[in-house]
Amino acid sequence: MAKNMRRPFRPPVRKEDEHRINEKIRGVQEVRLVGENVEQGVVPYARAMEIARGQNLDLVEIVPNSAPPVCRIVDYSKFKYEQKKKQKELKAKQVKTVIKEIRFGPQTDDHDFEFKLKHAENFLKENSKVKAYVHFVGRQIVFKDQGFKLLERFMEALSELGKPEAPPKLEGKRLNVIIAPKPKK
Repeated sequence: MAKNMRRPFRPPVRKEDEHRINEKIRGVQEVRLVGENVEQGVVPYARAMEIARGQNLDLVEIVPNSAPPVCRIVDYSKFKYEQKKKQKELKAKQVKTVIKEIRFGPQTDDHDFEFKLKHAENFLKENSKVKAYVHFVGRQIVFKDQGFKLLERFMEALSELGKPEAPPKLEGKRLNVIIAPKPKK
């Protein structure tokens, strides 16, 4: 592209509405009508449009895959607002799980073990999962049994606050265990 040439204007891409409304509902003879102030049931599409126009509202296709499609008579902008509000509430209610990691060596001494244990207790109290692992460097892999003993001791010390999701598992040069917090009563 030459220095002085401009790119052609491209209008922003509009996200297509997820619901068809009014005249955009095509290829349908009958619809199942639902909504407030409306006699519910199967009616011809033209009659449904008359009812919607008579109330100065929109005919919104809610369930397009059913036979006949389900349509609601409602103010579309208000309907979209309520849908967004519901999505936001659902998103806010979702629980985000956080995994905190604690690393050990196969010859971790008692003071370091106690120090890391206190951190793990705090993580479990704040409802986070704890991934504890023993990392074997070089020829330390011959001390696998020490790693298993260390993680068993760690899981036993945390048994009141959390429980392991699975027994310790060796993956390459790491011996892993994930401890999930116990549900609060």
